[in-house]
Amino acid sequence: MNNFTIKDIESLTGIKAHTIRIWEQRYKLLRPKRKDTNHRVYDNVDLKHIMRIAYLYRHGYKISRIAGMSDEEIRQLSLEEGGQKGLHLHQVYVNQLVEAMIDFDQVKFEKVFHNVLLRMGFEQCMLKVIYPYLERVGLLWLVDCVIPAQEHFASNIIRKKLMAAIDGLDIPTLGTERFLLFLPEGEYRDIPLLFVTYMLKKHGCTVVSFGSNVSLEDLRFYTDRKPVDHIYTHLISNFPQKTLDTFAKNIGQLFPNIPVTVSGPQAARITQPVPDNIKMLLSMEELLLFARRKSAS
Repeated sequence: MNNFTIKDIESLTGIKAHTIRIWEQRYKLLRPKRKDTNHRVYDNVDLKHIMRIAYLYRHGYKISRIAGMSDEEIRQLSLEEGGQKGLHLHQVYVNQLVEAMIDFDQVKFEKVFHNVLLRMGFEQCMLKVIYPYLERVGLLWLVDCVIPAQEHFASNIIRKKLMAAIDGLDIPTLGTERFLLFLPEGEYRDIPLLFVTYMLKKHGCTVVSFGSNVSLEDLRFYTDRKPVDHIYTHLISNFPQKTLDTFAKNIGQLFPNIPVTVSGPQAARITQPVPDNIKMLLSMEELLLFARRKSAS
């Protein structure tokens, strides 16, 4: 069972701490425990409840109306609201995945994932639900509200779904573009790399992935023996600035004749001028154009 401060709840729901206090005092929507210092402490159940309340509140429901509902009515209405407004349905799914992760509820996590796949297809499932879910998990990490076991539990399920989807694609024909994918040393979060693997293979490319925590020397050993048209990597971890800049410089120098593409939230932190063969993808739109093998207009 996790403990959350009111500032954590504010960060995770977008509802100001002052507003949450008013809701508690005026409408009795939450009954948090108190520390010896009299500071509020919320648990997993509180977090899930306030996430549902925040969702309804943002979509036009008055807080006075929500306060008159039971916990089960609030839960059901948040599901119904998402079903009626397809634009917001993915937000409901993200919340459900977070809840299942917090509770280690594998059945619920897989059921939600399956429902999203049926409604959206695999690509849109990843873009509209799984990526926003991963961003939410990243926020939970920032406020120390998720433990590694919870992230590993959920990430392993997503990873298995991605691998199954990749295996289900047709084998590319000879003569297609050849991509070498990897994560550098110290980088272990491989879900974005797997998604790019799926997208490239879906669009007819040959993909060899070395996975996570790979040295540049291992890449060079491969490229000295096998033809490679492109190298791709994704940076998520908060590496020191010097490490990022050195990585960009080294990979450009080691593979001067191979285009190298770098994406991920940490790519924007690379400050030094990069070699001409390196291209940075700084948005999801750029990443999708790259993975779909389309040029930006």
